Amino acid sequence: MEIPSKYNPAEIEGKWYGYWMKNGFFRSVPDNREPYCIVIPPPNVTGVLHMGHMLNNTIQDVLVRRARMLGKNTLWLPGTDHASIATEAKVVAKLKEQGIDKSRISREAFLEHAWEWKEKHGGIILEQLKKLGASCDWERTRFTMDKALYESVIDVFIDLYKKGLIYRGVRMVNWDPKALTALSDEEVIYKEVKSKLYYLRYKVEGSDSDWVTIATTRPETILGDTAVCVNPADKRYKKLVGKRVLVPLINRSIPIIEDDYVDMEFGTGCLKITPAHDINDYEIGIRHKLDSIDIFNDNGTLNEKGEILIGTDRFKARDQIIPMLEKAGNVVRIEDYVNKVGFSERTDEVIEPKLSLQWFLRMDQMAKPALEVVMTNTIKFHPAKFKNTYRHWMENVRDWCISRQLWWGQRIPAYYLPNREIVVAKSLEEAYRIAKEKYDLPNLKPEDLHQDEDVLDTWFSSWLWPISVFDGIRYPDNEEIKYYYPTNDLVTAPEILFFWVARMIMAGLEYRNDIPFKNVYLTGIVRDKLGRKMSKSLGNSPDPIELMNRFGADGVRVGMLLTSPAGNDLPFDEMLCEQGRNFSNKVWNALRLVKGWTVDESLEQCEYCNASVKWFEAKMKATIHEINKLYNGYKISDALMAVYKLVWDDFCSWYLEMVKPPYQKPIDKFTYEKTVGFFEALMKLIHPFMPFISEEIWQRLNERQEGESIMVSKMPEAVKYDKAILAAFEVEGQVISEVRSLRQSKNIPNKETIELHVKKNYAEEPDHTFDSVIKKLCNISEIKYVDEKPAGAASFRVKSTEFYVPLESSVDVASEIKKLEEELNYTRGFLKSVEKKLTNERFVNNAPADVVEKERNKQADAEARIKVIEEQIAALK
Repeated sequence: MEIPSKYNPAEIEGKWYGYWMKNGFFRSVPDNREPYCIVIPPPNVTGVLHMGHMLNNTIQDVLVRRARMLGKNTLWLPGTDHASIATEAKVVAKLKEQGIDKSRISREAFLEHAWEWKEKHGGIILEQLKKLGASCDWERTRFTMDKALYESVIDVFIDLYKKGLIYRGVRMVNWDPKALTALSDEEVIYKEVKSKLYYLRYKVEGSDSDWVTIATTRPETILGDTAVCVNPADKRYKKLVGKRVLVPLINRSIPIIEDDYVDMEFGTGCLKITPAHDINDYEIGIRHKLDSIDIFNDNGTLNEKGEILIGTDRFKARDQIIPMLEKAGNVVRIEDYVNKVGFSERTDEVIEPKLSLQWFLRMDQMAKPALEVVMTNTIKFHPAKFKNTYRHWMENVRDWCISRQLWWGQRIPAYYLPNREIVVAKSLEEAYRIAKEKYDLPNLKPEDLHQDEDVLDTWFSSWLWPISVFDGIRYPDNEEIKYYYPTNDLVTAPEILFFWVARMIMAGLEYRNDIPFKNVYLTGIVRDKLGRKMSKSLGNSPDPIELMNRFGADGVRVGMLLTSPAGNDLPFDEMLCEQGRNFSNKVWNALRLVKGWTVDESLEQCEYCNASVKWFEAKMKATIHEINKLYNGYKISDALMAVYKLVWDDFCSWYLEMVKPPYQKPIDKFTYEKTVGFFEALMKLIHPFMPFISEEIWQRLNERQEGESIMVSKMPEAVKYDKAILAAFEVEGQVISEVRSLRQSKNIPNKETIELHVKKNYAEEPDHTFDSVIKKLCNISEIKYVDEKPAGAASFRVKSTEFYVPLESSVDVASEIKKLEEELNYTRGFLKSVEKKLTNERFVNNAPADVVEKERNKQADAEARIKVIEEQIAALK
């Protein structure tokens, strides 16, 4: 086949991805081989590919492709998450564009719209992953609302309810006034914001002159105050404890109480207590049996319990209440203040702490064994530093609020009876039967039962993902769950370590009595040149599809991995993708070079080819050991760099130059076949990182049959290698570099032959292994081993061996001496200026120690350089 002069990823990538799909290379079914399994962190069904997905899925594909080439039965199972809040928001927005209000249609009608939206938009991100080269078993694609996965979630809810781990109760929750739903603690993102600290005074009831001053960032919430609290150790307020104060503007009488929670140093040492709208106030309220007054509607507007500003948005109410308080004489002062405020992860709305009747899952019992398997390295974190973060979360775990006030999701299987009892069951029919058996309700009809309107938190389906994708909840003894579970590796982001990773571990131990995966690889955050996290809102995130169109999928994959060690952020620059593309071009040009050689089967292998083949064979084997060690330590970026250097430096820059036949001359068959074999092995090593170009080159290096592919070929193994030849080439490589530098410095053209004289010291025996290689690469007519330095020769030293290049025939001696004398004069002048500084006592005594030390180093370097130049001049005269 004729090889195009330029590598064109656009022509190659689609061709080979279609070939892999057609031949079923991604497919996996249980057999007698060792399984290797990764379940994809399911992207939101609303999502499109971003840079974080690119990094995460590239790493997964690297691990999967390598395992496949190691002979394992490899499954990378893909799928998407129904993403309750995000998807419902998209559907509501779409309906609004059509003039439809969600509140005016039925649940069933809304879900029809939601499924329609999902079918139209839900597969976008998976199609984009194919362009990246993701080798997923697409026939196994799962969705968290699929029938089997939906039923698994319902079964788990019922089971945990029966075990007493799920309960319903009024608790302080994180309320999202935009999404109109409760959120778990992990779905709240805290940001520093510039606020105001308002000092407000409350009049002591029954007194004309006594006031109590409090400090708050939320003056609108005074309308829900039910106490003022001071620290029992605070002597300033001892006389006021037990008295009552009046809430400004509405004159509600509330008590002054004591509690150790109050920080005497913050503000005035007096704390307004609003149990319905602050988690700490809520807990104080429980301890002191205070009333709880919820002054907000679900959408964040004030309700009638606030008595004033009814129907006003909470932030507008804040602006409006201050002039009212000033007019009433209750504002003491206002200060600028920076504090942390909770925002909804999904809608970016400021969270409202709110008392709400919700469903919860008790976590403490499940957290203990899930903590133990990580701390004992039954599950290994890469990097291990995240174990401490994990431990902190698990030791401070709180009950999980699992209900969401939405329609898109798994509907909570709880049914309410007319007598206010609750029955949890899989269906209305089952709930009706249980109700008839359990309660004395002779006139009960099925239509009297009302199912809970809420759905379960999206993470309540995601935590079952490694089990439910194999239908291991409904059918715990099925062939697939027993073969693929536990999975091998999980690749994910540290920010969902508790959201998802910890909960999957809990679910795995609860329902399989086994861990869900053996290793967790935690990626870093992709950041821009300024260190900012890449995001749509900042406009600093490139379009991954556009990047792949410009640089090729392989180029982008390499670019993403070049600077992304596990757990460390990736400082992304498009130059990295350009480096990846340049690497593709380098390998392509190497293919064109090798396939352009003419082979002479009658030709004996030359001496320099023999040495070169032996050296590269040892070098590649040694690097395979290194690569395997890096993979085993999950140092994927370092493994790529090891392969990169082996291909670019050792194979392209050294080996091919070493064996390349002279212009228009043939190469011997043995060396050619060894070179092609090396090239094939290198493509296998690089295939996990660069699947497309490695397949194209592998197919071109030898004749292949239909159905053959590099991705199902055998990965080169780590075997013994010749360490002595590698050590010898370390020296000879330096010799070649020194000779080339000498040619450049002496202006000796490469086409002009030179002699190289070698003087061994300390009775060392000469090693002739690479003499022929040195002669070829340096255009040396003869290598002589001598006992004395020849006259008129330039010299250099490598370790204890001295090397000389006679210059009489090659160099204009007079011109060379003149050039050296000019350099000598300049260096002496430089030394004089440095010595002048160092003999100046004021400089030496007053300048920083490191500055003085630098000048002394300059002095030593100049003196050494002068000695070398003087020796070089003497040698030429």
